[in-house]
Amino acid sequence: MSATTACAEPSILRQFYALTKPRVIQLIVFCALIGMVLAVPGRPTWSQITLVAAACLGIWLVAGAAAAFNCIVEKGIDSRMKRTAWRPTARGELGNAQTLLFSAALCALGSLILYWWVNPLTMWLTFATFVGYAVVYTVILKPLTPQNIVIGGASGAMPPVLGWAAMTGDVGPEALILFLIIFLWTPPHFWALALYRVEDYRKAGLPMLPVTHGSEFTRLQVLLYTLVLFAACLLPFVYGMSGWLYLVVAIVLSVGFCLYAWELLRDYSDALARRTFRFSLIHLSSLFAALLLDHYL
Repeated sequence: MSATTACAEPSILRQFYALTKPRVIQLIVFCALIGMVLAVPGRPTWSQITLVAAACLGIWLVAGAAAAFNCIVEKGIDSRMKRTAWRPTARGELGNAQTLLFSAALCALGSLILYWWVNPLTMWLTFATFVGYAVVYTVILKPLTPQNIVIGGASGAMPPVLGWAAMTGDVGPEALILFLIIFLWTPPHFWALALYRVEDYRKAGLPMLPVTHGSEFTRLQVLLYTLVLFAACLLPFVYGMSGWLYLVVAIVLSVGFCLYAWELLRDYSDALARRTFRFSLIHLSSLFAALLLDHYL
């Protein structure tokens, strides 16, 4: 093997890895893991731990496949946006055929793992999520309607449902509560990003809400969604899924998100929109971490 080839291989591997949008996938798998943990009363057995590992791997692979497919569809859009212009497909470093083959391989392997080592319901739900994100959201909704994030958010809210189904073989009301939380969290999370990236979306020709309805209307929607999200975040305690620890954390985080949204509406700045976007990530990850901790206390 030549020195050139040896140096090129890690670069190609990094390019394929980048297609899977690792940071997004980490949050997806984490939310799925929370669904798995909450579905198992008490401490898991060794067989349940191996089931969790197989489910996480399968979900990671199919989610990575959806992200890679998204990079093919949005290659032209990505190349016109600063936030995404670095992606290997946008830069022309990986071709459509390579990326499509990579996406198909990940989806097939992940689906096989979920079907044989987890259960068919989880495989079909995960595949439906793939179609919902890669086709319904990316191909149909995103370029056509400013409500793309709201409608398409259903696929992004599926991870805890997948996790619950992996452990129980069905979809219980607890999983639907977790689904609702992520579903309501998604619009204010993405609209905060769209507010300070509005020119990128305008140049790309995407009808994001700040482009079609303006900044003030979008900021009002962010505030309204955070208020409804606040109520949804209380449901795990109300339904008996969690205890006082989770309730306290949920209230603190939700009040924080609402305050960010109120400040965003009252006195907008790009810097504040960035902080709101970053806090939204802290909000969801900390909320689900509190669910996890509360489950074992």
